[in-house]
Amino acid sequence: MKTIFKIAALLATGFAATAQTDTIKILPLSEIPSLKFSGYIETYYTYDFNEPENNTRPAFIYSHNRHNEVALNLGFIKAAYDNGSTRGNLALMAGTYANANLAAEEGVMKNIYEANAGVKLSKTANLWVDAGIFGSHIGFESAIGKDCWNLTRSILADNSPYYEAGAKISYTSPSGQWFISGLVLNGWQRIQRPDGNKTLAFGHQLTFKPSAKVTLNSSSFVGNDRPEIDKRMRYFHNFYGQFQLNDKLGLIAGFDIGAEQKAKGSKSYSSWYSPVLIAKYAISNKAAISARGEYYADEDGVIISTETANGFKTFGYSLNFDYSIYSNVMWRIEARSLNSKDDVFVKGDTTKNSNTFVSTALAISF
Repeated sequence: MKTIFKIAALLATGFAATAQTDTIKILPLSEIPSLKFSGYIETYYTYDFNEPENNTRPAFIYSHNRHNEVALNLGFIKAAYDNGSTRGNLALMAGTYANANLAAEEGVMKNIYEANAGVKLSKTANLWVDAGIFGSHIGFESAIGKDCWNLTRSILADNSPYYEAGAKISYTSPSGQWFISGLVLNGWQRIQRPDGNKTLAFGHQLTFKPSAKVTLNSSSFVGNDRPEIDKRMRYFHNFYGQFQLNDKLGLIAGFDIGAEQKAKGSKSYSSWYSPVLIAKYAISNKAAISARGEYYADEDGVIISTETANGFKTFGYSLNFDYSIYSNVMWRIEARSLNSKDDVFVKGDTTKNSNTFVSTALAISF
């Protein structure tokens, strides 16, 4: 019994232990083969010229959504295990990203960034089955700012899943050029399904990398995210291409399109779509600038509800500057403007058709 307590105490202080009778062999967790620890912290400041009274940005913005305060967008600690035949990831997080994106989740689920386990199904092929909570299989932008070309996320990314829960089977070709995955999911950005929902969702991802300079990706979602009494099937597809045109210039082109039944059993559908184009130019090995143009159209308010005549039909433009202070430390600044067909942005006691804001962020990975 004393041995058990000794082992538990060592694990709590960052050591692993193996017991042989009453002898304990101490091994730092950092030296356990196949186990790696990492972390990420991104702080930011945004000034919204519409000056929201509650200091929260418009409801369709889920990252960097606080106005006129120094805030933590995302911070997490992650443990990853991979011995070639089994793998697992566990990451716990905090920040305004978690508050906004996981508002519908219960209890400790709000603080889980990633928690999944996988088993390799073949000794010769790179074929895996994984289950748990993952980053989304949709889109080219994630919650981790340093991995994205812009400081803030596009409207397209903010309004499609950042995370998902379920199971997936995936295969990567020996050349690494092809990746294909099929998924069974709990819903549209859901860890737990809503009460009354009896429908599992499905998705796919197909990625083709003909060279190190070109990535083409197709991802989909098919499912219902409502209780059975109001079941409405949703069909969604994301496509993007990423191209490194030369040593300095890169380009991303993306397009989302979705449709959802207007009522249970209806043959009529409401649709939405969003194209986005991003260009990134490396000034030096430490500095880069990126420009983004985007449009989001959701006339019936399936994803972004406005209750206005034309719904949400908004153009967006942004320009940002990045500087890598160190290999793991990035400072960014961005100016962005959104312009809508209707007056959908609140300013004081009135509404207007535009929203301009500036942001700066500091991201550290370790």
